[in-house]
Amino acid sequence: VQLQACGGGLVQAGGSLRLPCAASGLTFGSYGMGWFRQAPGKERELVAAISSGGSTYYADSVKGRFTISRDNAKNTAYLQMNSLKPEDTAVYYCAGRYGSFNYRSRGDYNYWGQGTLVTVSS
Repeated sequence: VQLQACGGGLVQAGGSLRLPCAASGLTFGSYGMGWFRQAPGKERELVAAISSGGSTYYADSVKGRFTISRDNAKNTAYLQMNSLKPEDTAVYYCAGRYGSFNYRSRGDYNYWGQGTLVTVSS
């Protein structure tokens, strides 16, 4: 199983980025997916999650600005980030696990991508 996140970069505050997470070696449609981020000196935190059935969850800090989605035909999950703020600066990771599980629990994910850096300038 491989998860490959990309799409990070430098963006000004108020801007947008879309992060794809391409999956291989798994039955993607049966996996719940999450996006996490880790800022320097901070713990990795859940940003958004999407179940295999399409139900979504968002951290309060990103509600109304970020959207998680999935395209099962392309084996890809996405994180659309709008109205970016400097405090969104972090390395963003995608993660996945088969079936139903506690999407809010970092420890429940058993597959992780390598991370992509998002830097938001003020």
